[in-house]
Amino acid sequence: MAKSWYVIHTLTGKEEKVKASLEAYVKNNNLEEQIGKILVPTEQVSEITKLGKKKITKRHYYPGYVLIQMDWSDQLWYMIKNTTGVTGFIGAGKKPLPLKESEVKTILRQAEEKKEKPVPKVIFEKGETLRVKEGPFTNFSGIVEEIYPDKGKLKMAVSIFGRSTPVELDYWQVERI
Repeated sequence: MAKSWYVIHTLTGKEEKVKASLEAYVKNNNLEEQIGKILVPTEQVSEITKLGKKKITKRHYYPGYVLIQMDWSDQLWYMIKNTTGVTGFIGAGKKPLPLKESEVKTILRQAEEKKEKPVPKVIFEKGETLRVKEGPFTNFSGIVEEIYPDKGKLKMAVSIFGRSTPVELDYWQVERI
């Protein structure tokens, strides 16, 4: 019988430590038969720094959760529940419900897609009103006309002396109002 996937709730920011602890426990106690994969879904995030450099970081897209593939047993439940950083399993009652196969496929597909291409950390939309927080147009507001996510820039119409003027700015120079 195939192992089922369960969701472990962790303290936010402790996902990787919980994963490492569980993997070490599995290895040290020869539990590879009962426990399959342990997954912390992450995505690559790109941002443009103030110096104009592109920086790619990793971000959890389900903060506070770890997925585990396992054959359910009270012994494993107790071991996982008592792992430092774990607050419990997701599900009602004493025994958590496994994820549906369709949910698992969706999560695994998302994880694979998000691993390959970085997404911008800040996402703006055309028509959105922003305020300039840095540079020669500080405190001016404007409407986003074009977005260049690969460059980390956007073009917005700023009203200067009563005239709408297109201005190209870096993401870090603007903020939402």
